[in-house]
Amino acid sequence: MKLAVIGGTGLIGSQVVKKLNAAGHEAVPHSQSTGIDVISGQGLDKAVAGADVVVNLTNSPTFDETSPAFFQTSMDNLLAAGRKAGVRHFVILSIVGVDQVPELAYYRAKALQEDILAGGPIPYSIVRATQFMEFVDAVLSWTADGDTVRLPATPIQPIAAKDVADAVAEVAAGAPLGGIRNIAGPEIFSLDELGRITLSHKSDGRTVVTDPTAGMFAAVKGDVLTDKDARLAPTHYADWLS
Repeated sequence: MKLAVIGGTGLIGSQVVKKLNAAGHEAVPHSQSTGIDVISGQGLDKAVAGADVVVNLTNSPTFDETSPAFFQTSMDNLLAAGRKAGVRHFVILSIVGVDQVPELAYYRAKALQEDILAGGPIPYSIVRATQFMEFVDAVLSWTADGDTVRLPATPIQPIAAKDVADAVAEVAAGAPLGGIRNIAGPEIFSLDELGRITLSHKSDGRTVVTDPTAGMFAAVKGDVLTDKDARLAPTHYADWLS
């Protein structure tokens, strides 16, 4: 099977390409560094020519009100190129609970991306993942101030990037789902607890203060970013930290 992995040089994409090729498929990575532009459409026809499957792992360069335009244009361009090339399966990576947090522009944008794909001309699969373990440090940095890190007690179910890549590769090599598969880490933490665990492991002396108004995840209501019924990945956070 030939697969065009758009965004194939990033954190998830590079691992997806490696896993698919190791399984005997022909997965080709494409990104700005290889000469494609999902907004202008440059290079897309050539990138998807002859591909059975397109895996779109590109991401908006911003998380603000401009992000919906990125996903609208990039999906329109990729779906048009894929239809022209006779692509039989189109896969995207999204976020568990993405349609439950309308307060966040980026989540609205990702929900829009899902809707565009589901309404498009190509059989599709959507893989929704919980928050990546690799992003915890960035989350801590958003609300750090001197010796204090302020975090809400939002429930989080962190998943390792390598487990996300495994799931995306599996779905990409299979028949189109015509819907959504949720994947998640094996444990649920409150975000403030996760912050304390992370800082303790790193011997970082900063203090985590529980603040329901702090950072992006303060907008999340309840436990919508978790899913106990998702396919659970094997990597535990403590093992990933070590």
